[in-house]
Amino acid sequence: MGVEICVEGLTKSFGHQVIWQDVSLTLPAGEVSVMLGPSGTGKSVFLKTLVGLLRPDRGSVKVAGRDITKLREHDLYEVRKLFGVLFQDGALFGSMNLYDNIAFPLREHTRKSESEIRRIVLEKMDMVGLIGAEEKLPGAISGGMRKRAGLARALVLDPEIILFDEPDSGLDPVRVAYLNQLIVDLNAQIDATFLIVTHDIASARQVPDNIGLLFRRELVMFGPREQLLTSDEPVVRQFLNGRMQGPIGMAEEKDAAQVQQELAQLGDSAHPDTPGSREITPRLLPGPGITRPPRWQAIAGREAELRRKEVTGA
Repeated sequence: MGVEICVEGLTKSFGHQVIWQDVSLTLPAGEVSVMLGPSGTGKSVFLKTLVGLLRPDRGSVKVAGRDITKLREHDLYEVRKLFGVLFQDGALFGSMNLYDNIAFPLREHTRKSESEIRRIVLEKMDMVGLIGAEEKLPGAISGGMRKRAGLARALVLDPEIILFDEPDSGLDPVRVAYLNQLIVDLNAQIDATFLIVTHDIASARQVPDNIGLLFRRELVMFGPREQLLTSDEPVVRQFLNGRMQGPIGMAEEKDAAQVQQELAQLGDSAHPDTPGSREITPRLLPGPGITRPPRWQAIAGREAELRRKEVTGA
């Protein structure tokens, strides 16, 4: 079962550069959350702060009720055992085959026998569809396979929280679709708390229970998927629809007057923006034979109620 992460008033800067400030949100236990935002808004810094690799200037990060910003190194090490992390490039050791890469955390952090390690490694490789690739080196496989190997390694210690740092980077749309399905299936099977940092709008529309958006050093919104997909917040609408008109500029240099002018030029088409752009995209379902988590019934009910209100205008 996943654990809740409660973030309160989190602020982080490097020197005089404020990355983000006063960020507060709760990642519900066992749910999938996505964090969006333009490049350079500190999404990866946020992940590193959650796992205690970076210390914030202010604020708290409570993991299973323990504020990791106040823990000593030994206690922080214990809390980190709750986490698994999939880095952008998979972070595999180039000189090790996939089996040894995935076995590495078990050999490093446990006293399990090699027979037990083998059972766990093959189980996780099976979960991500890599059985038969044990002897392959990272340099001899595709980017998608490297991501899956990195995910298998993140799973071997049975974490209750899994962080994904742009898992879709460097992958073509077909591999991203396969990876998204794998994420949904895994969450349904192991019930861990997932947080995904991504730029991929299709993934953000289909995969998570919750979506957040970082922009101009602030958390603009964080909430249930259907709340963000139907939001009237200009920066949310601009990002989800991938258009130039709105607060986000090439270097985030737009002033308020320019933004108002651009949104006015969109005219009535901005409400809704473009056909279907405010619709609640159908959720990606777990594959055949995988039971849907109980929370999905409540989520489906909320989404159905929103669709009813859009149709009736109530």
